[in-house]
Amino acid sequence: MAGYTSRKRTSSVMMALCWAATIFGISWLCLILGALLWNGFAGLGLNVFVLDTPAPNSEGGLRNAIVGSLIMTTLGVSIGTPIGILAGTYMAEYGRYSKLTDYIRFINDILLSAPSIIIGLFVYEVAVVPLRGFSAIAGVLALAVIVIPVVVRTTEDMLLLVPVQLREAASALGLPRSHVVKKVAYRAAKTGLITGVLLAVARASGETAPLLFTVLSSQFFSLDLTKPMANLPVVINYFAGKGYDNWEQLAWTGALLITMAVLVLSISARILSAQKEKK
Repeated sequence: MAGYTSRKRTSSVMMALCWAATIFGISWLCLILGALLWNGFAGLGLNVFVLDTPAPNSEGGLRNAIVGSLIMTTLGVSIGTPIGILAGTYMAEYGRYSKLTDYIRFINDILLSAPSIIIGLFVYEVAVVPLRGFSAIAGVLALAVIVIPVVVRTTEDMLLLVPVQLREAASALGLPRSHVVKKVAYRAAKTGLITGVLLAVARASGETAPLLFTVLSSQFFSLDLTKPMANLPVVINYFAGKGYDNWEQLAWTGALLITMAVLVLSISARILSAQKEKK
């Protein structure tokens, strides 16, 4: 009886500590989001989307930065997603028990947990230094490297969840291996694959460090991928704390736009993941 009472008391104390830690963390999160919403919405208006980044104490917006971020994120995801899906497909379907898969998985885990600034430095050495200049192309490559490990991990995990019986049934009908993967495995794991891509987009869209080493930014509207291109993360980093009211307001608004975009993508990924589990 004494032992039961002691365990119950210990359980109550640990549960109270868990609740306290949860409330502490959520409180800070609410404070951060509250400050972001309060300051970000204060500067949200039409000018943010139709005017380019301004000089200090002058009217302007974030059009060039928004367009630049959309271009580089779209291209980075377009490059990284096929590579990630193909690598994940090999690991789950063709080389599930091979040593090469173990090596690829190990390297992918390192890339997945590596600080983004390391990726930025790597792309700086292989793309910026040889070309002797910052460019949107280098930024796209950095974002693609960030996207690949996320897509590889989710692709492998989702394909491994597909029942083996589905593959065996398709093979029994005479379908070649490639058709089994494309017509059966991909269709069964479609929701999970889309979720992985959304998570990759959410991660890549808010990265700042790799872009500081590869693309920098530009005060002007430009679609030239061979030159520096404005983007939201770097503009926010540059405008924040400079002492100019209009720049700080635009930094808050830009942070709000990125946060809302990442939030929408994350919620969409969660919804798709929940639907996958129900099926």
